[in-house]
Amino acid sequence: MMRKKKRGLALILCVGSAVLGLIYLLTADSEFWRRLFLLDTTVQFDPKSFDVAGYIGKLEAVDEESPSRRFGFNVVASNSLLAERPLPDARPEKCSKLYTNAGSSLPKTSIIITFHNEARSALLRTIYSILTRSPVQTVIELILVDDFSDDKEDGLLLANIPLVKVIRNEKREGVARSRVRGSRIAQGEVLVFLDSHCEVSHSWLLPLLSVVQKEPRSAVSPVIDSIDSQTLEYRSSSELVRGGFDWSLHFRWESLPFGLAKTDPTDVFKTPVLGGSVVVIRKDWFNVLGTYDTQLDLWGGDNFDLSFRLWMCGGEAKIVPCSRVGHVSVSRQPFTFPQGGISNIYIRNTRRVAEVWMDEYKRFFYAARPTARMQDFGDVSDRRRLRERLKCKTFRWYMDTVYPELKLPVSDEVAYGKIQQGAGCLDLDVGQLPVIAKLRQCVPNKDSQEWSWRRKGSIVSNGMCLAVNPMETQMYVVVTFCDSSDSQRWIRQHRQIMHHMTGQCLDSRWAKTGLQVSQCDGQLDAQSWTLTMELISDLEKDYIDT
Repeated sequence: MMRKKKRGLALILCVGSAVLGLIYLLTADSEFWRRLFLLDTTVQFDPKSFDVAGYIGKLEAVDEESPSRRFGFNVVASNSLLAERPLPDARPEKCSKLYTNAGSSLPKTSIIITFHNEARSALLRTIYSILTRSPVQTVIELILVDDFSDDKEDGLLLANIPLVKVIRNEKREGVARSRVRGSRIAQGEVLVFLDSHCEVSHSWLLPLLSVVQKEPRSAVSPVIDSIDSQTLEYRSSSELVRGGFDWSLHFRWESLPFGLAKTDPTDVFKTPVLGGSVVVIRKDWFNVLGTYDTQLDLWGGDNFDLSFRLWMCGGEAKIVPCSRVGHVSVSRQPFTFPQGGISNIYIRNTRRVAEVWMDEYKRFFYAARPTARMQDFGDVSDRRRLRERLKCKTFRWYMDTVYPELKLPVSDEVAYGKIQQGAGCLDLDVGQLPVIAKLRQCVPNKDSQEWSWRRKGSIVSNGMCLAVNPMETQMYVVVTFCDSSDSQRWIRQHRQIMHHMTGQCLDSRWAKTGLQVSQCDGQLDAQSWTLTMELISDLEKDYIDT
């Protein structure tokens, strides 16, 4: 009897120890609990099921002396890394409690990756990070759009990986058209556009989906961490930044303005411009907005085009600090760019954006990039009709409301844009100078109706000045070569435009034959003029330095 009791006690102790050991192991393994309670159930993918070495090993020999030459980052270092490597969790501590998997209530998601001659190891690491760190009940497909890579097997060999679908362009199309092509076959309610040399971090997708689910007219981006181009080290961003730009439409990351600085580092915040490397948006809203502009060539400008449309046409662009994605910071664009190289293509694309969205502010873009005026930007009539159909706001609204921190460049201008009276605008004829100034129906984006009023009093269009010379042209207002004489100096007086030399005001009563100046009368509508943009708030202040 005593022996049986001892055996029973030993059995209890043995089972108890095993249970305690199992509890310890399971408690220590937080990944087990996430999977058990569907807090972060990832795609059912066995990384060992794909022949990584065989896929990467089919690459041509790497230039050991210049390992960054071909891809813009150190491909030797990239090839030496595991396809699935651990990453630091850079999220604020509170994030793990804020976002939990809502199971079937989360929108089904399609992830779209476009690539052209990407390093195979980097592309594979992008895919592996997604498949091992994304919710299985949410991600329904991973669409690879091969933008006519030299080796079609770069993409085709990846089609054996679960959820991966591969489509290949028949010619080089570029980022915008390739992403749109992927979006057309996507089955998900939400689209995630992702660059081909990224690595997504812990629980990256849930915060992004949560925001677009609550705010269906938003487009969001994670915090973009840097992956060093030489060492491939993942470097977590310590400071929250947002997307901005200068007047040359050069994208830049900038610190949050003082008034927007976050006391809670997990708070979602607005950004004037999204970076292009990771963009998350509902498919229906993406289509309503007109997708990406498919006339943008190869690379550049797509993030400005989409961001301006978002803000001006009823949506918002935001960054979600509880989501982190690493992006390889390439030292240079490694791919070939026809049509004069990457610089010309970028300028062409950004000129196209400026012509559609920037209204009278596009003059500052041209001042910053004078060569842009020589770039053919294609037909933008469809994009302008899209803007009218969506009843989008003006770029001035964008500047005042979304990005007031972007200051106008220092210049001698005090007013610019159209000089307008009702539906009529000050216009000029093309011909032998001087020509009589006319009042014609206002036409958007007509160069001859765009004027610049300088601080010394001259009113200029296309390098020619508005003038009155009673001895030569009677009281008619003419456009002639600029010479800085008193006959070309004007003063803003209330709503009137007064000629400095004669003391008389611009008058439209004889508009059929041409504009004239006459005795100033503040009660005459024919002498009341509005200007698109006046940079001096006091309308009674002379526009002439004294």
